[in-house]
Amino acid sequence: MDWKKEIFAVESEDHFQEIALSIFHHQKQHCKVYRDFIHYLSRPTPKKIEEIPFLPISFFKTHTVVSNQQKIQTTFKSSGTGGDRSSHHVTDISLYQQSFQISYDHFMGTHKNQVILALLPNYLEQGESSLVYMVDQLIKEANPLSAFVLNDLTEVIERYNKAIELNKEVVIFGVSYALLDLCKLTPDLSEATVIETGGMKGRRKELTKQELHNTLKAGLNCQSISSEYGMTELLSQAYSNQNGIFQTPPWMKILIRQVNDPFKYQHDKKTGGINIIDLANINSCSFIASQDLGKLHNDGFEIMGRFDHSDIRGCNLLFQ
Repeated sequence: MDWKKEIFAVESEDHFQEIALSIFHHQKQHCKVYRDFIHYLSRPTPKKIEEIPFLPISFFKTHTVVSNQQKIQTTFKSSGTGGDRSSHHVTDISLYQQSFQISYDHFMGTHKNQVILALLPNYLEQGESSLVYMVDQLIKEANPLSAFVLNDLTEVIERYNKAIELNKEVVIFGVSYALLDLCKLTPDLSEATVIETGGMKGRRKELTKQELHNTLKAGLNCQSISSEYGMTELLSQAYSNQNGIFQTPPWMKILIRQVNDPFKYQHDKKTGGINIIDLANINSCSFIASQDLGKLHNDGFEIMGRFDHSDIRGCNLLFQ
């Protein structure tokens, strides 16, 4: 199967299931850490995606997760606010480029027509960030007023005002604490689309999504706040516009596992652990058990918070 062609042409649930199961068998054979993990579980061969074992995301901190012998083109690393940094070794960067461009343009509008302003200081400082890579690629193809803004937040307001004068669509993409710093200037960004991502990174007390969005709406004079849900270990992202419910591209799917039994799933808006299928991860692992809590809705999924260390330790003990 030509997965690179197929994953971005998913057209039905059956089609998704077919590709996902095919990728599972490939990764079971060619990804050593995933193969060993499956061996220790001693589970029957899956016949549907709900039966596929999901690799705990923490393995990206301790193991090399790759599913082929191709040369590694780049390695993305997490921000490391929780300790060691995760590493995602990417052997085909074009998969990432295609994934984020299609998703962003679908959910947030055509990037080439926008002025994109990025407030991602900690990601820029640490380097090797998949988020910075994504936003940088979008900025390069966007309106020339687009830019990363580091220290002088008044530059955001100046570029925003120039863009509005030129009747351009403005998107402000920022880590949560940097957007809160921008609020101190009490700007009027009522015509911008504000996308928050990445949490406080240890710089401030964590807030619930509702608390954060209410504060940002008041401080930036915005009617709504959008969000991006992505991570170093994924090559795909989900987006939320206005209502806090995230939607995924067709090649990405969210399952909600029960907290006390990772092989059973929650339905009907019940909270549990977020399992992610990212078909774009064909060269690493497409089946990841995250440390996030969430619940499914009819039109997407909601982020409820994170497991603490004691909650997730049991997953790793399976492999120790």
